[in-house]
Amino acid sequence: MADDVVALWEALEDGEVDPGSDPPFWAAAWPGGQALARFVLDHPEVVAGRRVLDLGAGSGLVAVAALLAGADGAVASDVDPYAHAAVPLNAEANGVRGIEVVGDVLSGGPPDVDVVLAGDVCYDREMTERVLPWLWTAWVAGRTVLLGVPGRRYLPGEGLVAVAEYDVPEVDEDRVRRTTVWRLP
Repeated sequence: MADDVVALWEALEDGEVDPGSDPPFWAAAWPGGQALARFVLDHPEVVAGRRVLDLGAGSGLVAVAALLAGADGAVASDVDPYAHAAVPLNAEANGVRGIEVVGDVLSGGPPDVDVVLAGDVCYDREMTERVLPWLWTAWVAGRTVLLGVPGRRYLPGEGLVAVAEYDVPEVDEDRVRRTTVWRLP
């Protein structure tokens, strides 16, 4: 994790770091991911003995937490190639094994997992319109689906059940954000 993710983003914008790079979203523990990680650590029965998908994995924070909580294995999906390098490093730093790192899974059906954990994936309208139907498809196919969402306006509340709330520090500000873990019914 970046010690100061905002300074890293500014360095990218100022051209101090490869100007062709996308912002390093994987370098921060976003509130939705932090809430999901806390939830699976507090409620290991949700993932214990099961295979999980960390959707929009970034550094693999949620996959690591799931393995620490007893998951049998994890798939970490992220579109950023730097995230693909960060996930194994984070797993090693936390003493866990069993994370398969993959790219974008939203163009196909859900991978062979029992639980889908999606943190901060409803950050804008376009992504929400892409990810929510996929999550509902995973749910219809028998997966347990949990979302960590820090009050994003694009997440429609209907059909979701709040299972936990956490006050989580903001990535780029000196405040906390109330973050809800939602479950598809």
